[in-house]
Amino acid sequence: MTLQDALYNWLSIKKVAEERTDDQAAADTLLFFDEILRDDHGLEQIAVRISNGCYEVDYRIGDSQHHKKFPCDYIDALWESIEAEPKYN
Repeated sequence: MTLQDALYNWLSIKKVAEERTDDQAAADTLLFFDEILRDDHGLEQIAVRISNGCYEVDYRIGDSQHHKKFPCDYIDALWESIEAEPKYN
């Protein structure tokens, strides 16, 4: 899995896990993607903020600082689809 895909999936499930604090599957999936980011891609010191309609992610890999942006509507889509599905509520 590419770093871009792993960050996208991690952010998407992070949103779900934060909104659905009793959802153990979401929490477990967040841990899974967290491990991929740290173990497979070497990310450290991951920080997320929302600015100008985007999730902005800052992280370190070794001695290098990195920054990625993802539109909020892309990241929030998973949570919104789960919330819209009656069988998950």
